[in-house]
Amino acid sequence: MLSFQLPDPVVAPYAERTVPWGYADAAGNSLGEITFLRTYSRQREDGTKERWHEVCRRVVEGMFSILKDHMRGQRLPWDEAAAQETARDAYERLFELRWTPPGRGLWVMGTPLVNALGNSAPLQNCAFVSTDDMTAQQPSAPFTFLMEASMLGVGVGFDTAGARKGFTIHDAVVHEPLAPFALDGEGRALPPVVDAGAPVHPIPDTRAGWVDSTALVINAFLRGDELPALDYSAIRPKGAPIRTFGGTAAGPEPLHRLHTSLRGVFAGRGGQVLTTRDIADVGNLIGVCVGAGNVRRSAEILLGEVDDPVFLDLKNPEVFPERNSYDPAQPGWAWMSNNSVVVETGTDLAPVTAAIARNGEPGVIWIDTTRSFGRLSDPADHRDWRAAGYNPCAEQPLESFECCTLVETFPSRAASKEDYLATLKVAFLYGKAVTLLPTHWEATNAVMQRNRRVGTSMSGIADFADNHGLDTVREWMDEGYRFVRAWDTELSETLAVRESIRTTTVKPSGTVSIVAGVSPGVHWAPGGTYFNRAIRFRNEDPLVTLFRAAGYRVEPAVEDPAGTSVIFFPVRSAAHRSDKDVPLREKAELAALAQAYWSDNSVSVTLSFDPETEGEQVGEVLRDFSGRLKTASFLPQGDFVYPQMPYTQITEEEYEAATRSLVPAFLDAVYDGDMETIDAIGEAFCDTGDCELDEIKINAGFAS
Repeated sequence: MLSFQLPDPVVAPYAERTVPWGYADAAGNSLGEITFLRTYSRQREDGTKERWHEVCRRVVEGMFSILKDHMRGQRLPWDEAAAQETARDAYERLFELRWTPPGRGLWVMGTPLVNALGNSAPLQNCAFVSTDDMTAQQPSAPFTFLMEASMLGVGVGFDTAGARKGFTIHDAVVHEPLAPFALDGEGRALPPVVDAGAPVHPIPDTRAGWVDSTALVINAFLRGDELPALDYSAIRPKGAPIRTFGGTAAGPEPLHRLHTSLRGVFAGRGGQVLTTRDIADVGNLIGVCVGAGNVRRSAEILLGEVDDPVFLDLKNPEVFPERNSYDPAQPGWAWMSNNSVVVETGTDLAPVTAAIARNGEPGVIWIDTTRSFGRLSDPADHRDWRAAGYNPCAEQPLESFECCTLVETFPSRAASKEDYLATLKVAFLYGKAVTLLPTHWEATNAVMQRNRRVGTSMSGIADFADNHGLDTVREWMDEGYRFVRAWDTELSETLAVRESIRTTTVKPSGTVSIVAGVSPGVHWAPGGTYFNRAIRFRNEDPLVTLFRAAGYRVEPAVEDPAGTSVIFFPVRSAAHRSDKDVPLREKAELAALAQAYWSDNSVSVTLSFDPETEGEQVGEVLRDFSGRLKTASFLPQGDFVYPQMPYTQITEEEYEAATRSLVPAFLDAVYDGDMETIDAIGEAFCDTGDCELDEIKINAGFAS
């Protein structure tokens, strides 16, 4: 039981209140609620799912339990009455979507995975690890951290520094890493067939089991260890429930494919030096395995050098066709990471400008600006002199093994500046509370308890700018930042911990911004008034059945057609302008404004541009904003740059055509765990090709 609890009479009225979800469509389905239900509502033992007011309670009670446990554990004063008052304000503001934890916090804050185990790792959005930390004793360490963090849903950045060290692949005889592998009739892995007396390593059906077995494979090649035959038979079959973390298992196949692929990377390479491509392949293949084998998606960024031709070609299908294949029969893995070059202010970026103008990569990270400055309107403070890289969305500079502690705020939902400052108080309190809870990684704790870095993010900035003007944006950012800094000083003294090295950020805010119905981060809404939002679902998710029957467009995911479906939701937003209507330089200027007056970490910005009319400006923007931004990435506009992109602009006519035949998706059936109704809808759709909704509504009790 959590140590802090809100009284039932305080929470009970919220069950009847209307949630201000974002983006309702013509059928009455809200994309905000759909995103919440798909991504953040946890399923209970009885099959029912949490509703929004229940998640708000779990989150607030979880964060205040961390605070209370810290104060009690350190024998510091704890004022229960004052905490209850602040918690009620935090609950009200969360319910009204004026702030939220990041998606990670909505999912696991207040659960045993965090509060009972005393582990903040599942709450962390992202992390960075440098392959410069590879050693002869533990060459697999950066990769196993990447894998385990990714399996917890943490996006991880990594770099190619291990190749610069000249790390040599061991030239000793390496035993055959993998034994024959087969499945029985129920899809379970059979024990390998090995010679009598040969060592066998049974892989436990745990996260650590997956990670440790992968370390065995990597160390066999990089350290020359003897590798036993790997036995996958204990891994639960595909479709079995993952009770602690949620979702369903993918079976042993993704792990076996990873181990087989790693063998392909290193086999026959005795005595050769570790290369940029080796590091990229290992990290990307791990990411693919995790994406196929876990309920929580992750992300990667790979950092390299502007003068490394191999790094610059990693996503070139002419040079590395197998890495960049979209053939479902032999899919590639290069897509797994965004790739960025690490440079200093004033570096000549001509070698990468043409590639950026063509396909948007690589991104650019100005590491000297990162290490020297917080907000760029303030003098250099050099607090981040140890920063080694960035998280996948590049809003947080990080040391190796450091994680991101993030929280979201939405100024466009505030009634006034004073109301927004009050929201910042409870939002930053959430972030600071998370820093009080260690992870299970000692190297990570050594960094994070020293830095206590928090990223209090603004989202909906472009909406706010279009509605109120840049002068108001600047005023709210500057006063908001000073408020957060002063609050951190006061709060840190109360908690008897260090002040945070950094406190504010602008994250991309993909799905959480949809829940709130605001533009994402510092970006204008892709598609503006009308767009398709593509969301990925596991094929066994009952929402796939409901949305297919309700008339939504459903496709197999290009990267995982056997396990994942992509559903396209047509959206009509209240945005004044489409992302395509905003000039490239205006986008860069808004990001620079946020970097100057709000974010002392970084600003995650993807500068989309028209390749025909603005492609030649890419080099000029890189030159002119060097020293005004810490990071930047680019994306050529167009619906076919990548398959099944998250946002695709559509016309009003296309929106009307897509929504004309849509019907309510009966989300109550999912909340209530009513699989009979869901199955009935699916059977009717499959039998007739057209859902007989009137009959289903009557039979299921939805019609009066």
